[in-house]
Amino acid sequence: DVQLQASGGGLVQPGGSLRLSCAASGFSFRGYAIGWFRQAPGKGREGVSCISSSGGRNFYSASVKGRFTISKENAEDIVYLQMNSLKPEDTATYYCARFLGSHPIVGTWANPLQYDLWGQGTQVTVSS
Repeated sequence: DVQLQASGGGLVQPGGSLRLSCAASGFSFRGYAIGWFRQAPGKGREGVSCISSSGGRNFYSASVKGRFTISKENAEDIVYLQMNSLKPEDTATYYCARFLGSHPIVGTWANPLQYDLWGQGTQVTVSS
């Protein structure tokens, strides 16, 4: 069964950190770019970050650049999203997804329609 499993969410105070994980089952991350999206209540799905199949190219939204870091362990089929300096506006359900191909570009990585497989989501709440 081909799946993505996101985990690592939780409740954290403003300024705190969390690390999200996205694990693959039924397929290998080799050859696939993987993205992270988030969706807050009443809002659309927002692209947060994406990492290329080789891990050599990363993309970030302007709202998280400099605070979040995406990384990939191909040998273990895990993608991480390290989130630092968290803000209340980062509160959302976070999803990982598999990109349709291995080479995302600036114009495609943040488009949900470019992804064909989604994890179930993990909740991140930033609140004091």
